[in-house]
Amino acid sequence: MTSSQQLPTRTPSRPAPGSAFLFVLSTVACIAGLVATYYFFVQTATGQFIDESALVEAVDIHGPAGKAATQFLDWLPTISLVMAAVVVLFVTVIRRHWAEAGIAVAACIGANVATQVLKDLLPARPDKGVLTLELNSLPSGHTTLAASAAAAVFLMASPRWRPMAGFIGGSFAIASGASTVINQWHRPADVVAAFLLVGAFMIPAGWLILRRGSWNEWDGFGRHLGSARIWLTLPVLIGLASAGVAVYSLIRIAPSPWQETSTTNYFWAGISLIVIAGYLATVATTSLFAFAARRRDATGP
Repeated sequence: MTSSQQLPTRTPSRPAPGSAFLFVLSTVACIAGLVATYYFFVQTATGQFIDESALVEAVDIHGPAGKAATQFLDWLPTISLVMAAVVVLFVTVIRRHWAEAGIAVAACIGANVATQVLKDLLPARPDKGVLTLELNSLPSGHTTLAASAAAAVFLMASPRWRPMAGFIGGSFAIASGASTVINQWHRPADVVAAFLLVGAFMIPAGWLILRRGSWNEWDGFGRHLGSARIWLTLPVLIGLASAGVAVYSLIRIAPSPWQETSTTNYFWAGISLIVIAGYLATVATTSLFAFAARRRDATGP
């Protein structure tokens, strides 16, 4: 075979043009959101009142739900570590993506270390006239562990499996965060802050992983079970339903002739905030990585 008859060499895939800016913007948005969450829910009287009211009202449903939440939280560290370890090791051994695994694990560890550092360094809750514990509980350590483990699985999954992995992992992180509120371990803002902190670490890690070759190619949405559009549609629908619950709960306690004394309205508004934030992050992250991953038909057969 002459040189002119040789098959063309396939060049390694790289993230789609322009995606680097989106990854930087997303990381900055996570950091800005974390700062804004801390400022509003910790440093202002209104934020403290909303956050603390949701925690106090969790007592009213702390029956069977509380027992289930306690058992789930007791098992959460083990579930998270086993889930991440099995998937990361499987992908690493089968595909030999040692560097990618190192990046994902390092980002996961970094997020959890940063959570504990912030808990110690952030000032205690200032006295704003709201009856609350002064110690800082933001961000939630349990939620950070669950969300970072789910994110590590998402990063190590191939593009065709990432949409499904994102939905399942996002649901797991949301359930973990909601359980900490039901169990009165954390306020809703602590959970949202954990989501944002994990995003600030895992999104840059994802960019580094995306730059490491053709295994990040895919056929687009709808070509595989793991990349069916239902994995984006479901979180959007659940998020919209949660937004409706939040609006309804807040309207019932807003100043008006029909205002009622809250019993669990702040609690449901807080849980809705967690669901909205979690699934918004899921959809945004899945869409970001789907855009950045190269299509096979764009790089050759």
